[in-house]
Amino acid sequence: MIKVKSKFDIFRQKVHIIIYGTNTVAGKAFDIVLLGLILLSVLMVMLETVDSVDERYHNVLLICEWIITIFFTIEYILRIISIKTPSKYIFSFYGIIDFIAILPMYLSFFFGGAQILSVVRALRLLRIFRILNLVHFTGQASELRLAIKTSRTKIIVFIYFVLVVCVLLGSLMYVIEGEVNGFTSIPVSIYWCIVTLTTVGYGDIHPVTPTGQVIASLIMILGYGIIAVPTGIVTAEFAQNRKKKGLFTLEKDYPCPNCGVDDHKQKADFCYNCGNKLEHE
Repeated sequence: MIKVKSKFDIFRQKVHIIIYGTNTVAGKAFDIVLLGLILLSVLMVMLETVDSVDERYHNVLLICEWIITIFFTIEYILRIISIKTPSKYIFSFYGIIDFIAILPMYLSFFFGGAQILSVVRALRLLRIFRILNLVHFTGQASELRLAIKTSRTKIIVFIYFVLVVCVLLGSLMYVIEGEVNGFTSIPVSIYWCIVTLTTVGYGDIHPVTPTGQVIASLIMILGYGIIAVPTGIVTAEFAQNRKKKGLFTLEKDYPCPNCGVDDHKQKADFCYNCGNKLEHE
């Protein structure tokens, strides 16, 4: 017996294609409108914090915020009813973000100024990876996350070393400069050392004595070298993980002769990008 679809089932199917689909004209149009409203909402929240703008257009901004919030609320409900297992969306990463995005305006009924939290809607811009068909970039993000995870022990040891250096040099600067020159305590001196070592340099405290200035110069030069260390650690782990997965980079003299791509799997005979035969030594 053929089961006839109800009007609600047909409606759910159409909504699902529009909201979750990116290959249809309606789906792409919906995604573009959604991104536009997210950007507009974040911009309006920012403008509300500018006194001159808020005084002149407060009511307009508030009305627009409520219109966008109602649209997001309807969209959230439609996302739930248009899939067979709503819990998969509700408790997913994007589902939680979408829910948080509509909360601030409703919370403003109970807590004054809560609508400012609507700026968290900027997180919804992460959907641009799906909308612009950039899903393949998530693979690269996974590799980078794995590289950071596998190198966390080395990074922790490095940070510990930096903290020890800051304590020693900060204490030394306290002895050399003293309270007269702004180094009122060892914690303050350590704060100055961290700021200087990270090349931020607020300028609220600075050495006056020649010895202190020499040490400060060494700390600043050391800071530039320290910046490169975590990058090198993560890069090395990234390359090692790719090697373990069977990925490698061919010699520059032996890329794909047809398209030039050079990140094939080991012992690959054909280019994954264009299908052309690869030339090995």
